[in-house]
Amino acid sequence: MIPLLDLWLPIVVAAVAVFLVSSVLHMALTYHRRDYRQLPREAETLDLLRGLGLSPGLYFFPYAPSHKEMGSPEMVEKRRRGPVGLLVAMPAGPPQMGKYLGLWLGFCVLVGVLVAWLAGRALVPGALARAVFCFTATAAFLGYGVGQIMDSIWKGHPWSNTLRALLDALVYSLVTAGVFAWLWPR
Repeated sequence: MIPLLDLWLPIVVAAVAVFLVSSVLHMALTYHRRDYRQLPREAETLDLLRGLGLSPGLYFFPYAPSHKEMGSPEMVEKRRRGPVGLLVAMPAGPPQMGKYLGLWLGFCVLVGVLVAWLAGRALVPGALARAVFCFTATAAFLGYGVGQIMDSIWKGHPWSNTLRALLDALVYSLVTAGVFAWLWPR
């Protein structure tokens, strides 16, 4: 067993490496531009939503406050007629990229800590680099990718978006594994 503090260097280096790689994937490459679509008649739709005074949050429509009401003939008809969906309302104003990037870096550190904690209990000092790589790649992929699948199952995210997110997660997990294999205690 390896104490978590003995793995601080691969945690930090992996988090920074994933952060930098993700910046390249999202800014230099264009495959994520297909993740979102424009609302039809956007100006009119935004005026309508603005007039509703939505507070930031997650909205489901058509909405039923209980399972019993979900099965009512009225709700069944609303769902049949559509549209059915989720709406995420964010705070008005320009995106707070500093905040989002800081949270993303914090998430990368969290994944690194969890990967280190698992690997530190499963692998010994001096473990073969290949074993460290395989173990940490799998653990990192669980952290970066598997949760994305739930968004397609439960929230209606297009599967193509999820596949692109899983590709990113694969890259992030391979970067994480490379760093851990390189800096694993001997």
